[in-house]
Amino acid sequence: MASQYDRASQGAGFRPNLNMKLISWNVNGLRAAQKKGFDEYLAQSGSDIFCIQETKLQQNQLELLNAEYETYFSFAQKKGYAGTAIFTKKKPIGITKGIGNPLDAEGRTVCAEYEEFYLVCCYTPNSQRDLKRLELRLQWDKTFQDYVCALDRKKPVLICGDLNVAHQSIDLKNPKTNEMNAGYSIQERESFSHLLDRGFIDTFRYLHPTTEGAYSWWSFRPHVREHNIGWRIDYWLASERLKDSIIDSSIDSGVMGSDHAPVILRIK
Repeated sequence: MASQYDRASQGAGFRPNLNMKLISWNVNGLRAAQKKGFDEYLAQSGSDIFCIQETKLQQNQLELLNAEYETYFSFAQKKGYAGTAIFTKKKPIGITKGIGNPLDAEGRTVCAEYEEFYLVCCYTPNSQRDLKRLELRLQWDKTFQDYVCALDRKKPVLICGDLNVAHQSIDLKNPKTNEMNAGYSIQERESFSHLLDRGFIDTFRYLHPTTEGAYSWWSFRPHVREHNIGWRIDYWLASERLKDSIIDSSIDSGVMGSDHAPVILRIK
């Protein structure tokens, strides 16, 4: 007997019974972010689910803990590096860490399964200077895409996180001078397009197709953020059949505490 979440049976009009606010933020070190107001932002955010990337800590270094949320961390084996986490008021059915890729050792994913959907929090590997890690990155992309598509065959999927790619020229301030740089190489952009073609939507661009100057990451170089010389590399993606449930997708660009801004999704 087919599951009630079987994709073929749901069609494009599938709308789960949800009314939620979800936030994703690359905090660039959770302990550092806590010194810059992270706990206060979390407490006042009103989020049902709050996902973070680049936690940069180990199990014995956890100091946060907000009683409103259950927390699920994926730690990198290397100290002070990468890491992801989900804070949730909605208790998941189960939690999965890793996607079956060698870079799982860097704590790059946490997946929470809920009754209505899967939520995947991801910190995608950076291709690094001179694209020296590009092949590893593209291998990661393939594994990740196969992973989320397998989930999508069971029930809808929400994907969030620092996906380390500006998809289109509108998604960064200086596209021409960055065409051979990590995060905007043709290979990375084509890979991201392929993920969308497999049944996902970029919720921000779905609602704001022509909005310019909407960035989620800025270099720490002087005056860069002040002048909004940024990139949009942090996302909420959703299974296509959830598109009618999307109320808003936005960037909280005024929030400091990291070189990234939180990205927010509202679904109903």
